[in-house]
Amino acid sequence: MVLEGNPEVGSPRTSDLQHPGNQGSCVLSSPGEDAQPGEEPIKYGELIVLGYNGCLASGDKGRRRSRLALSRRPHANGVKPDVIHHISTPLVSKALSNRGQHSISYTLSRSHSVIVEYTHDSDTDMFQIGRSTENMIDFVVTDTSPGGGAAEGPSAQSTISRYACRILCDRRPPYTARIYAAGFDASSNIFLGERAAKWRTPDGLMDGLTTNGVLVMHPAGGFSEDSAPGVWREISVCGNVYTLRDSRSAQQRGKLVENESNVLQDGSLIDLCGATLLWRTPAGLLRAPTLKQLEAQRQEANAARPQCPVGLSTLAFPSPARGRTAPDKQQPWVYVRCGHVHGYHGWGCRRERGPQERECPLCRLVGPYVPLWLGQEAGLCLDPGPPSHAFAPCGHVCSEKTARYWAQTPLPHGTHAFHAACPFCGAWLTGEHGCVRLIFQGPLD
Repeated sequence: MVLEGNPEVGSPRTSDLQHPGNQGSCVLSSPGEDAQPGEEPIKYGELIVLGYNGCLASGDKGRRRSRLALSRRPHANGVKPDVIHHISTPLVSKALSNRGQHSISYTLSRSHSVIVEYTHDSDTDMFQIGRSTENMIDFVVTDTSPGGGAAEGPSAQSTISRYACRILCDRRPPYTARIYAAGFDASSNIFLGERAAKWRTPDGLMDGLTTNGVLVMHPAGGFSEDSAPGVWREISVCGNVYTLRDSRSAQQRGKLVENESNVLQDGSLIDLCGATLLWRTPAGLLRAPTLKQLEAQRQEANAARPQCPVGLSTLAFPSPARGRTAPDKQQPWVYVRCGHVHGYHGWGCRRERGPQERECPLCRLVGPYVPLWLGQEAGLCLDPGPPSHAFAPCGHVCSEKTARYWAQTPLPHGTHAFHAACPFCGAWLTGEHGCVRLIFQGPLD
């Protein structure tokens, strides 16, 4: 059955193409190998799903949550390439019957397949992400709809793969994290069928892309006050970087980008064709505002006693503990075209322009009139600046630098479209800038 074995597949040329295993799934509280009782485990980083503003609508539960920390496991579970086999395609299922052996199968034709076996790697930890709720998936992710309407249950229309991608983290400093397309299934295998995009590399190895692809964007200048969006790329099964295909599921791959890598940076975005994740490093999170800081900013904004210019009532942002249900009586509302903040009132309706269209009584601009909601997912913020800007048209509030960064960051949508979206609810941004500076009126006394 085995026509060729190539033990040199783990040579230095492929040392950066290591693939993780799938042993274990608990990453929330598993202590590090060297951690003492009572000590925090070593954290590699955190993944934050865009569009949930700190918590799933049904609550964060187990592996299905809006944010997940990846920490060093008690025992390494990584694997790396070991041996290549060229076999007859009908015999693939028999060759992959050993569940303890991780492998990737590339079907080249009806009569020829290539199987790459993997061996244990004691220097790495692996974490798998996907739609499947099976135990080998560490982070269960489902489709996020624009506007915060998340499909949190299984959906026949989901475009996220059951085994979408895997992240491999070095167990030793500097704890580098690398991302790869596709994850190992319950049989410890990855299958790339005859129609999947796949090819031989110049050094004789195999590589390929998943059906809808795994896209990554690294921000220019890191995830900080001076950040700018980078360029979206596609990551292959072996962790190589390519330009985007003509459409999301096209069989023709993009061009290899040799000067870029699959190493995740603070602020890297990972798109799984249905949900977008943000990677934050421990060092980056130290620069982000804390929940206590966000609460202090809310209280400070309320202490300024902003007033509605029409009703002269005092406005106040509600406590996050209330959750986002119906707007509070004192809730600030904004005309998103001009930024003037009011309390809720029924004045200035322009039904002929649309159900949400209102005319601002201060400047007469006509546009959406929506309640303001504070952004509560601190990891999405670039800086701890005051909540001075709101996204249009959803009304989520954050600092100026955070608003401007996300307003100019295109996020993948569908097979080939890109839209800037609010990171807190996923609503597509509108208007010239996608956000607006808020104009409050102070108390008359």
